Amino acid sequence: MKKGEEAASTVGDYIDAFPPGPKKALKKVRAAIRKVAPDAAESIAYGMPAYKLEGKPLVYFAGQAVHLGLYALPEAVEAFKLRLADYKTSKGTIQFPYTEDLPIDLIEDIVRFRVEGNRAMAALKRSPKGKGK
Repeated sequence: MKKGEEAASTVGDYIDAFPPGPKKALKKVRAAIRKVAPDAAESIAYGMPAYKLEGKPLVYFAGQAVHLGLYALPEAVEAFKLRLADYKTSKGTIQFPYTEDLPIDLIEDIVRFRVEGNRAMAALKRSPKGKGK
């Protein structure tokens, strides 16, 4: 999205605001997220596509000038650090350059990890206090 443009109100609008190269990458990441987490709520948050599951953030992504940023939260970056060794990462962010093929299998695995974490936390909250192991 170019500076000065209105913020997108839907993920489709957000993606459509990009030129062809980044748009293709953004569509692939969206499809990977929807494949692994079809029941996740999709919205725009913090000016980028956002997904929630069980009422908690799942992942976010954003198009940047030379890369696609996947915001998978710190625990996912840590859990996948060996598989992410070839990518620039920070505390909860992974940068996938547009000049390289997107590692869709890796992205799906990261989203799957986040889905499992969100569901486990939700199950803990739903369990009766004082019961369980």
